[in-house]
Amino acid sequence: MGDHVHVRLRQGLSVSAEGELIEHSRCRCGATFTKVFDVDSGTPEGQSPS
Repeated sequence: MGDHVHVRLRQGLSVSAEGELIEHSRCRCGATFTKVFDVDSGTPEGQSPS
């Protein structure tokens, strides 16, 4: 058999008390993942920095 490759299936989004956007996902094997986005840093999508 080959190696297992995690397929991340999105479970939902939430916002932390600090204002960060948190993406929750999981794999069919049971592994879970979270990705945190700091919405206060950077520029909005589709806009270039000044």
